[in-house]
Amino acid sequence: MKEYNFKLAIFGLGYIGLPTASLLADKGFPVIGVDINAGNVDLINQGISPIMEPGLDSLVENVVKKGYLKATPDGLAAAKESNVMIVVVPTPVDSNKCSDLSAVVSACDTISQGLDKDDLVIIESTVPPYTCERIVIPILERSGFKAGDEFKVAYTPERALPNNTLFEMTHNARIIGGIDHESSTKAAYIYQKITKGEIILVDNLVTAEMVKLMENTYRDTNIALANEMALICEKLDIDVFEAIKAANFHPRVDIHTPGPGVGGHCLSIDPYFIVEIAERHGIPARLIKTSREVNEHMPHHVALMVQTALKEAGKTVEGSSVGILGVAYKGNVADSRETPAGPLIRDLIIQGADVAAHDPHVDPVTILALGARPVKLEEALKCDCTVLLTDHDQYRDLKPEMIKSRAFICTRPQINPEEFKGKGFIFKSLGRPG
Repeated sequence: MKEYNFKLAIFGLGYIGLPTASLLADKGFPVIGVDINAGNVDLINQGISPIMEPGLDSLVENVVKKGYLKATPDGLAAAKESNVMIVVVPTPVDSNKCSDLSAVVSACDTISQGLDKDDLVIIESTVPPYTCERIVIPILERSGFKAGDEFKVAYTPERALPNNTLFEMTHNARIIGGIDHESSTKAAYIYQKITKGEIILVDNLVTAEMVKLMENTYRDTNIALANEMALICEKLDIDVFEAIKAANFHPRVDIHTPGPGVGGHCLSIDPYFIVEIAERHGIPARLIKTSREVNEHMPHHVALMVQTALKEAGKTVEGSSVGILGVAYKGNVADSRETPAGPLIRDLIIQGADVAAHDPHVDPVTILALGARPVKLEEALKCDCTVLLTDHDQYRDLKPEMIKSRAFICTRPQINPEEFKGKGFIFKSLGRPG
């Protein structure tokens, strides 16, 4: 493959951007990381990772010390100094469940002011189909250069699991689509340096955009099926976890694990990008929307479980204390974006509960922002009702004698329910009899 002399600017140094920048710098690329958070920029330039991710601390320290990675809030200067710009900024949904591309627009606007002939712009942020063609490229062409002819554009979706990000970035397949073959080839050259996974070139930008959305929508829909099965099994006195485990022995069945809701910046967001563009083209996307409704309902179902358990204990939610174990959206991470804990805590507070929360990974400021009081594990286990919400490994060590609550609700398969039944408190488990 032809060798290129690339200098990279990474726009966005978050959960994906910083690992990407660090891995590329580790392969010898000069990398400038751009971020609007001045505090994070300062930390990175000191060789300190502001993100909790196994292996990232030492990687950031190493590449900064060697001079391959530096961070700055000055995106224009970074764009002028680089010939490859990679955009990895957040793309949430707004209150109407429509994509908020303001960060992508802002980054591309900055890049357009520093764009030069023959530069390459790569979008990694998750976006609705046709975002590159209809939004990104017109902004970049304000530079006076023509996309395809005078500068190159590619799209490649990130695929990484929190707490395993570096491994996945260096081993997963990488999907790349470009405005033309040269765009794809140049992007492939960069990502082949950091991944042992297969580089898969698709026909165009919009196909690559759609691939990421399809992957996460599949998973969200599968979880919705599992969650609906859990709700049904509760009413039928069937252990949904046992049933799913047995069903998955079928060679063509792979039902996911039910839980109190779907969080994170991918599964809870990406399906709406498909719904948004589908409805613009007259397709109602009924299954995708219904799956989102099922998963978004789960925290409210957990709130109902709390209400029922407290009623059995002779109390009401109003005036009761409720302890939440885990506010991160998934186990063993500090990421609370779109966490099911948010709507659950709001439901309980609206009903008059005093909500306390423990999480070994999430900082107290974030817990307060969610509306709960940060407390130690022992205090959470003394509330009138305690809810195990996040599957942190620490909670596997819970024993019945540790629980001083009148009621205990388990929403994850972290503990053996048989060990907790009949131990002096009301015990309920999502998707299980009782």
